Amino acid sequence: MRNTQDAALIERLTPADAAVPQLGQAACDSPKCSGAFIEDESGVLVGISRHNLADPQAVPVFFEEAGPRRQLFFAPHKTKVAVVTCGGVCPGINDVIRSIVMEAHHHYGVAAVLGIRYGLRGFIPACRHDVMELTPDAVAEIHEFGGTILGSSRGPQAVDEIVDAMERLGIGFCVFIGGVGTMRAASAIMAEITARELPMGVVCIPKTVDNDIHFVSRTFGFATAVEQAAEAIACAHVEASGAPYGIGLVKLMGRQSGFIAAEASMGLKHVNMVLVPEDLFALEGPGGVLDVLEKRLRSRGHAVIVAAEGGGQHLVDDTGRFDPSGNPVLGDFCGLLAARIKAHCKAAGLPITLKAIDPSYIIRSVPANTADAVYCGFLGRLAVHAGMAGKTGLMIGSVNDRFVHVPLPLVTGERKRVDIASDYWQAVLDSTGQPRFAQAGG
Repeated sequence: MRNTQDAALIERLTPADAAVPQLGQAACDSPKCSGAFIEDESGVLVGISRHNLADPQAVPVFFEEAGPRRQLFFAPHKTKVAVVTCGGVCPGINDVIRSIVMEAHHHYGVAAVLGIRYGLRGFIPACRHDVMELTPDAVAEIHEFGGTILGSSRGPQAVDEIVDAMERLGIGFCVFIGGVGTMRAASAIMAEITARELPMGVVCIPKTVDNDIHFVSRTFGFATAVEQAAEAIACAHVEASGAPYGIGLVKLMGRQSGFIAAEASMGLKHVNMVLVPEDLFALEGPGGVLDVLEKRLRSRGHAVIVAAEGGGQHLVDDTGRFDPSGNPVLGDFCGLLAARIKAHCKAAGLPITLKAIDPSYIIRSVPANTADAVYCGFLGRLAVHAGMAGKTGLMIGSVNDRFVHVPLPLVTGERKRVDIASDYWQAVLDSTGQPRFAQAGG
């Protein structure tokens, strides 16, 4: 099952797009004992559809395969690695930090791993946040807890001050753990480093529960968030089925992309309709959400609705406000939806009982489940391998079930969104039984 939006992006790629910058000649022998060193020539084919392979004009594009290299750019015993976490918390951040520290210390013997406190603010002298030295003993148990031991923050900081701080600390490369906004900041930092001709690397690990980053099959924490969301949906189903004309309304995270709502709804079969930002559905009229809901209530006596937080923004007033990261502050669509449901059902003579559940911050604050914890371990180790080899300006991504180095320009332009024309969205409709809603203004 695929999201065809990814396929459209892949079709535009050229071999030049996949090139990963290198700080310089890798000339140090790796101290890591490994029977699986990766050569730079090893690549993972991007775009493997029959159409692409049959097109004589198609130029194959390969992403550089991630993994340990025999030759390193940095001399391990002289190298300091920095780690910074930005944006909202997410299940698994501590697992990633632990993996970075353990790999860097035990397998490379680096001089130090430095934790930058409270996101990019930690680089700014005026913010007065101390750097945390991360040792194996300090991180041994952190995977048992949610959030990030380093703290986090949102919003831009002065790029020149960040690079000044990296120089003062003697950092060889920095691992940025964050979403698209963080990677845009990392790109700006890399540009400043390049302009100064400094031998410092920038490696990114994709972090967002929304799963909205291109060239990542799933972002870490997403599986845990979906699992937690399913528990909230189960509670909504109990509430809805326990009363005549009961309605359970669950609001889930998903500012611009509805992957959590879609995935959790498919995982737990109690959901009857899913409302996501990508679908510009109508509320009123034939085929609108309220019309479909009324038919469901009359035929089955209860209903469960899952709405992503960014769903229905085309139906509410623009707040005109922005958060510190520059994201628009969303309007209260779920509040509007609840009010419109009550008014519609009252006019239709349906004595409903509506229960609204909002588990948003709960689902992102828990420790990672086993699947995410394993995944986080890979991401942390691969980031260290890339940084030690002198790779820079990249994200650790995944294509065709293989880990790869993805150049930052490919992931900072736009967010991955649910393609409602794809077989993925059709699977959501098949699972819930909802029709394709009439479109607003259509």
